Amino acid sequence: MTFKDVLRRLRRGYRAFRTRVVLRVVLLGATLWLLFHLIVEGVNHPAVIVVVLALLYQLYALIYYVERTNRDLVRFLAAVRYADFSQSFVAGGLGSSFDELKTAFNEVLDAFRQARAEKEEQARYLQTVVQHIGVGLIVFDGAGEVSLINNAAKRLLGVPRLGHIADLDRVSPILTTTLQSLGPRGRDLVRFDEIQLALHASVFRLSHRKHTLVALQDIGPDLDEKEMEAWQNLIRVLTHEIMNSITPIASLAATADGMLKDDSLDAEATEDIRVAVSTIQRRSEGLLHFVEAYRDLTRVPAPSFEIVSVADLFARVEQLMRPQFAESAVELHIQVDPPSLELTADPEQVEQILINLLSNAREATADRAGASVDLTAHLAHDKVVVEVADNGPGIVEEALGKVFIPFFTTKRDGSGIGLSLCRQIMRLHRGSISARSEPEVRTVFALRF
Repeated sequence: MTFKDVLRRLRRGYRAFRTRVVLRVVLLGATLWLLFHLIVEGVNHPAVIVVVLALLYQLYALIYYVERTNRDLVRFLAAVRYADFSQSFVAGGLGSSFDELKTAFNEVLDAFRQARAEKEEQARYLQTVVQHIGVGLIVFDGAGEVSLINNAAKRLLGVPRLGHIADLDRVSPILTTTLQSLGPRGRDLVRFDEIQLALHASVFRLSHRKHTLVALQDIGPDLDEKEMEAWQNLIRVLTHEIMNSITPIASLAATADGMLKDDSLDAEATEDIRVAVSTIQRRSEGLLHFVEAYRDLTRVPAPSFEIVSVADLFARVEQLMRPQFAESAVELHIQVDPPSLELTADPEQVEQILINLLSNAREATADRAGASVDLTAHLAHDKVVVEVADNGPGIVEEALGKVFIPFFTTKRDGSGIGLSLCRQIMRLHRGSISARSEPEVRTVFALRF
């Protein structure tokens, strides 16, 4: 039954109610007139008594009729207000119109009962999902009273129940303070014992009260795995680079040592020793340069932030890089949209990133027909995005995920430091750098500030 059907039945019932009340009032008036007429005419006493009794009965019937209808209506409205859908209305006694009205009351209450049953079923379903989900969830109000904590959160925090956020002081006072200070869409990391929790908060209002929903996830195992993977990659690259330098040094040193033990050294042997020592020196200097580059990677200074015009930044970089592009016959295209675009960054460090990326793009496209490099900037989701794109040979998928690993390089004479340094600078800027490539079509490095 729709709401319009209920209103239609109510209006029809009230019209019948009004008609019946008017008829009863008219009948009551006629009885009063008859009583007055009998008294004036001096009719015998028994007739007057009968008319008086009839008048009293009509008054009682009218009051009963009105009050019973009002009681049913009040009972119906109270049932709706307090969600007491166990009430029922029995038809009969007040006419067919009010029987239809009571039937409508019953149907409305049945609809409410069904809606509440469906709501309770959905609530049980959501409660089951919340309790069995792998992410810990806590909901608390502005006073710190906890209204929900699921099983995953209980396991993470080691508590069987939680009534107030302050009760977490016995687990970790820092955790309590962090939870209470999280704002809308707040994020933070908390470490206690052997657990490192990532906290993600969301604020909503329920019954005019502010509630905070916090998702808790132990990222310790994932961080350990990533850390181990990073160490393995670093050790693999370091081992490769060091062995490439140490192996010829050791070989040449052994050769020179063997030749020095020979008492009959001629001019040719002396020259061979000189060449070996010279090679050892050159390779040793290369190894020292490699170690120095690694040390530079770990000593990136903190950025000095200021508001920078992207167009001016690009103009300075273009002025610096234009001769190299002209020498390599590679076209450089620059576009800033909108031209007034600005970002907050350290201009010198960002220039260093752009010079590195543009140099890589120029080298990748050199000696190719129609070689071109695009340096662009635009807004995307309220973030400044700077892209360096080229139409060179591209990066294969296997290498694309490793280009930011220190000392990994796809170039013969590359050090593998440049892109790692770029990522380090972007992290200090609270931004990110990413790469995507379609070999032989287009390669793009994107900076997001």
